[in-house]
Amino acid sequence: MAKFRKDDKREVPEIATASLPDIIFMLIFFFMVTTTLKTSDLMIENRKPVATEVTKLEKKSLVTYIYVGIPQRQYQAKYGTEPRLQLNDAFAEVDDIQNYIVQQREQMKEDQRPQMTISLKGDANCPMGIITDVKQACRKAQALRLNYSAAQVERISY
Repeated sequence: MAKFRKDDKREVPEIATASLPDIIFMLIFFFMVTTTLKTSDLMIENRKPVATEVTKLEKKSLVTYIYVGIPQRQYQAKYGTEPRLQLNDAFAEVDDIQNYIVQQREQMKEDQRPQMTISLKGDANCPMGIITDVKQACRKAQALRLNYSAAQVERISY
């Protein structure tokens, strides 16, 4: 039989760190590609209305959001308690919608412009008058694909 001897002074080899920067850069690149950035901070109260038939939007890069609702508490001293529009990170008037839509349309590729969708995120308690004004402004800007954002509620069948 073979006899195994244990050497008393065996050294542990060092860990090779030559590939460590490659791994770090690969992880950084992965997180940069997969991370989505928050588009805007809400300055209004926005409780979604509920609906039974809800469809998810396919391409969110083609969606432009218009928020409608009462300003949050910290903005009420300056802007009041009446429902207001928010375009990106600023309060706006209905007259500003056309310029906003044109600006958003110009940022898109030429072939994607006809597929642009306006998503109207209105508060559940918002009066219908301001929603109608927004719809009319979208028509004037030739933005005819309009979507209403809502939370889905299950159907109750009897």
